[in-house]
Amino acid sequence: MHNQGKDNSMTATQPRNKVVSRDEWLEARRTLLAAEKEFTCRRDELSRQRRDLPWERVEKNYVFQGLKGPETLADLFAGRSQLIIYHFMLAPDWEEGCKCCSFLADHFDATLVHLAHRDASFAVVSRAPMPRIQAFQARMGWRFHWVSAFGSDFNRDYGVHFTKEELTGEVGYNYGKRRFGSEEAPGLSVFYKDGGGIFHTYSTYARGLDAVIGTYQFLDLVPKGRDEDGLAFTMAWVRHHDKYGDGYVLDPAAGYQKPREVGACCQAQESAS
Repeated sequence: MHNQGKDNSMTATQPRNKVVSRDEWLEARRTLLAAEKEFTCRRDELSRQRRDLPWERVEKNYVFQGLKGPETLADLFAGRSQLIIYHFMLAPDWEEGCKCCSFLADHFDATLVHLAHRDASFAVVSRAPMPRIQAFQARMGWRFHWVSAFGSDFNRDYGVHFTKEELTGEVGYNYGKRRFGSEEAPGLSVFYKDGGGIFHTYSTYARGLDAVIGTYQFLDLVPKGRDEDGLAFTMAWVRHHDKYGDGYVLDPAAGYQKPREVGACCQAQESAS
């Protein structure tokens, strides 16, 4: 990654941190280890509280479009009792999926076999019609189960779709009111199914999605960290994985830009002529 106007290089003569003896380093590391263990215990307790949240019954009969035809929400469980759904930002009129959602999706496939053996299914839902989903998924090389909510209220009901009229004011996202720049938003929802029906147990949005991004977990371990300080939009550096190149340069002032709508180039050319 290359930053414009910012030298992030580290040299032997200009170390970023204090250099100490082995004994001093071990003492500092043991001090941090105590804090890490405390954080692990706090995280375990938070996970327990998350599992203890009350549930809400899913009353609507949501139907999605899959590769082989209609699929209900119950079908997405694939015979298991737990279901994790990622709400992927791919609108019906977008040329490609959101680059940030794509960054998350690059981490999904490796988890599928492990989730399946812990009674958990995983699916991705977008509002784009299946042909557009299929084309983008093929381009990215992903294998996870992805269905279309085109014509369904599902993404709206779970807080990740807004109308263009609503975007002129504040919208409800991540359990609060805020300005939002896109009719699509990212999120993750969890459901449980038994003989009594289907229940919504949890949803998370925004920074709540960090935990499923393996790349961030690795970057948090290295000296530069996520290297997002000073960026107007923290994920401004992210690209679709087929768009990185030797000439890649980061614009630190760039904000989030939703993918271009289908036909936008042609429309722009026509208006300019």
